[in-house]
Amino acid sequence: QVPVVESGGGLVQAGASLKLSCVTSDHTFSNLYMGWHRQAPGKEREFVAAITDTGSNTYYSNAVKGRFTVSRDNAKNTMYLEMNALKPEDSALYYCATVVHSSSWMGAHQWSYDGWGPGTQVTVGS
Repeated sequence: QVPVVESGGGLVQAGASLKLSCVTSDHTFSNLYMGWHRQAPGKEREFVAAITDTGSNTYYSNAVKGRFTVSRDNAKNTMYLEMNALKPEDSALYYCATVVHSSSWMGAHQWSYDGWGPGTQVTVGS
């Protein structure tokens, strides 16, 4: 497992923006596909976004497409999630993780993820 730590969450009003970070000290980061998921109270964890090792391809859930942008800086071993036009329904604990199995035959939301970080809380007020 690749140890990761998320940061950047907070309490904001609807329509605001936040930028989350996911950092690791693992030197293999630049070779890894990575992803973001979120989990709201009483709900299952859901896929948010994923990015390939070079950052050339990105994938999003329908719920965030057009509002969120996933990116990475391999020189800093860091992945980002820029969140714009936040809605109350975006409130959740946001996790990053490593993609351990991907396939072009599957959507990114179906890939296997592991090495979850502790998460960072995002709360959006109405």
